[in-house]
Amino acid sequence: MDMHALDSKQGSDSYLFGPRQAWFAFAMTLGLMMVDYIDRQVIVSLFPHLKEAWGLSDKQLGALVSAVSVTVAVGGIPIALIADRFSRVKSIVVMATVWSLASISCMFTRNFGQLLAARAAVGLGEAGYGSVGAALIASHFPARMRGALMAAFFSAASIGSVLGVMLGGVIAARWGWQAAFGVVGVPGLVLALLYIKVRDYRTVELTPRIEQATRSTQGAASAIIKRLMRSKTLLWVCIAAPAQLILVSAIWAWLPSFLNRVHGMTPEQAAIKAALVVLCGALGSVVWGAIADRAGRKRPAAKLQVTAVVCIASAAVLALGFGAEHVGLVLSKQAQFALLAFGGFLMTCSVGVVAAVVIDVIHPGIRATGASVLSLFQNLLGLAMGPLVAGFLSDAWSLEHALIAMPVFGLLAAGAFMRASRSYGADLQRACETEVEAGPDSAPAGAHRSVPA
Repeated sequence: MDMHALDSKQGSDSYLFGPRQAWFAFAMTLGLMMVDYIDRQVIVSLFPHLKEAWGLSDKQLGALVSAVSVTVAVGGIPIALIADRFSRVKSIVVMATVWSLASISCMFTRNFGQLLAARAAVGLGEAGYGSVGAALIASHFPARMRGALMAAFFSAASIGSVLGVMLGGVIAARWGWQAAFGVVGVPGLVLALLYIKVRDYRTVELTPRIEQATRSTQGAASAIIKRLMRSKTLLWVCIAAPAQLILVSAIWAWLPSFLNRVHGMTPEQAAIKAALVVLCGALGSVVWGAIADRAGRKRPAAKLQVTAVVCIASAAVLALGFGAEHVGLVLSKQAQFALLAFGGFLMTCSVGVVAAVVIDVIHPGIRATGASVLSLFQNLLGLAMGPLVAGFLSDAWSLEHALIAMPVFGLLAAGAFMRASRSYGADLQRACETEVEAGPDSAPAGAHRSVPA
């Protein structure tokens, strides 16, 4: 059945509570997504200060980034289960309050262990936010708008990362690195109070089988494994997505330190320059998401194939940007930075695509829980691994050589995306049939189709 006809048939081409409520929910959720990533990424521009103050190794510095992703991954599914059966809005209010207070607490830490624990608490508060917030947005808007909205939602993560990197460097240069944690933690508390005004959708009635499967984390995990085994697309995308994010997170975490150590910039200057590369990534996630969507209109597999090609391009450009002189190519620092910025624009190509593809197979009643599956893989195997792996390689070799090696993960992602493209068409058709059986119920039909994790 034609996808547009299916959406029209089930009345998904309308707002749940009207445009005003939908756009208010979108703005608030987007704002918190931005704050989420400001609090996550502020640490990377503080690496030079922490290394000087406490004498930390690169492994320890990488762990301060990875700790957030680990707790996000571990807590994502249980929190999404609660949100799906309790309240999306109230859950988000609690989450934002917890991660903001945890971020503020980082300014009072006095050693590595305390700071690591505080950073882990930031991740615990943020766990499940992306999947729950995206499920809420998807339910408010017509299906025809969700692809662009999800791309914008994820671009807020990149913009938040830009601000986190930049603000951390600027604030630390003026008032000390401890103050950076306190300043960036306050906006989340303000938005958490305002978020109470967002309207939630009524919890969807589940079938007895799904109800039984999602009563516990163990039951949800069992159901997830069974679905992974049934859907080859889901399995391969859950390999490809974290592989590309290993590259993205390594670059975002270590680029300020690279510019500081190799190019001789001050920490403040390095933070601002690195923020420009992250900004290129924010733009790239939207541009490449739109290109992939257009490519997949007539032939669904093309969406993943285009993404695979761009992953290969990102790996090549970044490897050349960091290692040009090692292959006999002499580049000025300006030309090298231009290559890194272009690589940053390419490397976020998969962000919006994987979200839409994975949620294609999820029942409407467990949208947030289903979206958290991708979040689990992305955070635990992707965002958590990148900074840590690069830190280990940096201690063993050098930071420059570590960053030259990281693009190999982009090639791994490309291979997995190409493999996923073979089964995507069949899995998409099966999802359409499941959607027809589920019916429109409380949230607009098709709301699950474009929800990111």
